[in-house]
Amino acid sequence: MKKIDIVLAIITGEIVAWSFYGILKTAKIDIGLLALILFILFPLITLFCLWIAFLIGRKFLFVFQVAKFVLVGVLATIVDLGAFSGLILISGIAAGFYASVFKGITFIAATGSKYFLDKFWAFEKMEKTGMGKEFSQFFIVTLIGFAANVGLFSFINNNIGPQFGIETKLWANLAALSAAVLTAAWNFFAYKFIVFKK
Repeated sequence: MKKIDIVLAIITGEIVAWSFYGILKTAKIDIGLLALILFILFPLITLFCLWIAFLIGRKFLFVFQVAKFVLVGVLATIVDLGAFSGLILISGIAAGFYASVFKGITFIAATGSKYFLDKFWAFEKMEKTGMGKEFSQFFIVTLIGFAANVGLFSFINNNIGPQFGIETKLWANLAALSAAVLTAAWNFFAYKFIVFKK
């Protein structure tokens, strides 16, 4: 593994720990001192999982690429959900048209940050020639992912609506997370075989 692999794994684990802690706080679940364990344990687990993927990736490169893509996706998803939660917090709007607009804005911001990490780290495509065409393909694939992401979020959040007694703001975040997970598979295969193919 390279230094960048270790650093990004630890950063991702730490960000996931803080996000998980924030979700628990939103759900009004107090874990007290166990939070400290989260902030130490999550980065170590992330690093360990990437190391295992690296070992398997020696034989099946695809596995290590998927692991790095997942880490980039986790970072982008956390940026997406964090910005989305911030917009809800600032505006007080968690449903309807404006919630869908917020989701669209945060998805675009998160996806824009993914391009260079996916290109140079996850798929290790170092060529700098033809980046205009490549970025255009990335943008088209991302637009399809964007439409799927916002459409799925809107359907889950606005059409299905809160279930099982879940509070509206938490449901909006769960809908956003569900949409992100469902579009991740599309993004991986399209980026690998269309945008960053070697």
